[in-house]
Formats: sequence, structure tokens, C-alpha cells
Amino acid sequence: MNVEEEVGKLKEEIQRLGQKQPDGSHKVTFGVLFNDDCCANIFEALVGTLRAAKKRKIVTYDGELLLQGVHDNVEITLLPPPAVAAA
Repeated sequence: MNVEEEVGKLKEEIQRLGQKQPDGSHKVTFGVLFNDDCCANIFEALVGTLRAAKKRKIVTYDGELLLQGVHDNVEITLLPPPAVAAA
């Protein structure tokens, strides 16, 4: 799987596991993502996929590197898609 494909799957998993917010974003904690069996089967390197998504401004979270256990309560926010401006 290439990076774009993995980031796309990550978006789906955050939507599945997370809570939808009033602004259209979805929030999930790192621990929920990391400990989900489905995610474990999809992502070889969840932390690397999260970093790639953060770099592309698809998700946001505090810190650079998330570690299982230490950062289980860190919220990951899947940002809503940008609004399309009407012409």
C-alpha cells in the first residue's frame, strides 16, 4: 500500500472509531486507534501513517511522535474537508 492509500484508510478508520464534531471533524484518541484490531491489521506503521497525514494537514494532534501507552489519551482530529467556494 502506498502512503496516499494508507492515509485514505486512516481517514476511514478515524471516521469509524471517532466521534463526529459539530464542525464536521472527527476525534479519536491514539489509544483507541492503536488498540483496534482492524487498524492493527491494516497499518504496519500506524505512527508513520499518522505523521504522513499530519504533514498533509489531514489530521492534527499534539506532539510529533506518539507512543503506545504514554500517549493513549492524545486526541487525533480528522479535519473536515475544505469548503468549496461558490463562484
